Amino acid sequence: MNTDANIHLGSNFDDFLAEEALLEESTAMAIKRVIAWQIEQEMKSQKLTKTVLAAKMHTSRAALNRLLDETDTSLTLTTLSSVANALGKSLRIELAG
Repeated sequence: MNTDANIHLGSNFDDFLAEEALLEESTAMAIKRVIAWQIEQEMKSQKLTKTVLAAKMHTSRAALNRLLDETDTSLTLTTLSSVANALGKSLRIELAG
């Protein structure tokens, strides 16, 4: 095996992303996907439409669509708190090491 042919052999994917300045962005997108999925699952569980949930949040359906958009990582704590409250849930955010 020629080790010069693949200098990244055995490299960590996170290291690659960090080198390419993509780690934070990809982490944010992964978190957003989980949040959007959790909201959608709770909506299904409670049989809530987007229109009804938006009304419970006192926001527009367009704003709710942005919240559910997996690629839009610009969330505020206020928005997250609002959707959690509208779903009868609590919001838990923590720093992990």
